[in-house]
Amino acid sequence: MKKNLMISIWMTLVTTLIFGLLYPLAVTGIAQVTMSSRANGQLLTPNGKLVGSAIIGQPFSQPQYFHSRPSAAGNGYDPTASGGSNLGPTNKTLTDRVNGDVAKLQAENPNAPVPVDLVTTSGSGLDPHISPAAAEFQIPRVAHARGISETDLRTIIAKHTKGRDLGFLGEPRVNVLELNLELDATHPIAH
Repeated sequence: MKKNLMISIWMTLVTTLIFGLLYPLAVTGIAQVTMSSRANGQLLTPNGKLVGSAIIGQPFSQPQYFHSRPSAAGNGYDPTASGGSNLGPTNKTLTDRVNGDVAKLQAENPNAPVPVDLVTTSGSGLDPHISPAAAEFQIPRVAHARGISETDLRTIIAKHTKGRDLGFLGEPRVNVLELNLELDATHPIAH
């Protein structure tokens, strides 16, 4: 019995040391050496100022910015409360919110169909991307607010549009924060 107890104690200590300390340190070290930006959350720091992460969405509400899709994470884009709303398609709260968002967007751009990702949340509630159609829908508002041509805006959007991963996974997408940062850098708003 004493021998089995000692074996189990030593096994616990050894596996705790290997899997609780050495393995996490090794993986962290490898990640820092091989892909430091990704390991640290892909933080964006233009001019040395931290403005956000390329992989976590954030809200934009001013007319001169492209708006992100809605978020159901906490009070919106809260990374500590990641998750969808879990509301079904017949839930009154969801349909009222979506209908209100559709009405607001149709008033903004009455001649265009509203892209679904501008009125629905992602599964995590933290999606930093919108579809190219959602970016296209917002062009008239942003171009007017910034005083630039819609053609110039389309060029900037195309520059920030990423295709499918490996050519077949996912959908084309536009990172909203990166797009808005580019607009601020190339077409700043006079305050």
